[in-house]
Amino acid sequence: MGCVPVYLFCGCEIGEKNEAILDLKIKARKKYGVLDEYSFYAHETRIADVVALLLNESLFASGRFVVLNCAEQIKKKEDFDLLDTWVKSAVDSSSTLVLVSEENSCDKKLESLVPKENKRIFWEMFDNRKEQWLVAFFNKNGYNVTPEAVDLILDMVENNTEALRCECSRFFLCFQRGYVVTEDDVENLLSHNKEESAFTLFDSMCDVSRSTVVRLEAALAVLQKIRLSKESSSVQLIAGLAYCFRRLRIWHVFLTENPCPSEFDLKTKGFASKKVQRQYSNASKIWNLSAVHNILALLARGDMEIRKTGFAIEETILNLLIYSIVLNDGLPIEDFQLVG
Repeated sequence: MGCVPVYLFCGCEIGEKNEAILDLKIKARKKYGVLDEYSFYAHETRIADVVALLLNESLFASGRFVVLNCAEQIKKKEDFDLLDTWVKSAVDSSSTLVLVSEENSCDKKLESLVPKENKRIFWEMFDNRKEQWLVAFFNKNGYNVTPEAVDLILDMVENNTEALRCECSRFFLCFQRGYVVTEDDVENLLSHNKEESAFTLFDSMCDVSRSTVVRLEAALAVLQKIRLSKESSSVQLIAGLAYCFRRLRIWHVFLTENPCPSEFDLKTKGFASKKVQRQYSNASKIWNLSAVHNILALLARGDMEIRKTGFAIEETILNLLIYSIVLNDGLPIEDFQLVG
């Protein structure tokens, strides 16, 4: 029986996941030659259009390589039927489809379309493995790093190897090979050059050491930095926040069912690192499960409003979203009651 070229890569370890996708792409290039390469998001692209692309032949390439992100958002029966029809006809096809999700699973109907050997979950690394990975990364590039610097990097950088690789590559531009990176170097280089994202925005909103008003001010400052960046995308920003709050919902439900989880239990739910555990523990003290549901509904409405208005008032919509989340547990502005 031939190979069905459809894959499902889940989990929050983005770096290893991207390496696996690149490996598939290299193999496809060796097999087919020139590839047409595409990357889509399930909430932005119709599944019918993706399937049509997989079926159509290109005049200038021998194969197609399609990555469909946010696969957990594929929910409609007609979309499953379209994908099922393509999968059944795609044995030894020159088109490759990689379904990607940062969550640990997708709809069972979607998972059933992918051969078992083509499914992988990329778990977040335990802290001790991240330390080993980080030291090895510096050594491989001709540098050393102190234990204190390693701890600070892990505390400052998003918990996946893709983010770690990107941030730590800055040291190689600033210092000669053989240099020993110290805690002061990390503080000077990473703190002052920190790039903001939906994840740092979420982090600023769930800092329990600050008052509600100070958290709001910090969140709006982060939002402003994101909006000024070249890669600013309101739709992707809302999608990132929704991802964080969906994980917070998982945290609430999981801790309710398992009040004293083991490290392995936490890892299976995507909360392996101590930093992430602290972050979601703090967030759960600010927003209960009911508030999380309100916030997710609010973000969905904000996303639809921005798409409907054609980004004409996106600045206002984004600011109102932050106000509602921080000050009013996700309730709309007309229900504002200042808390904390």
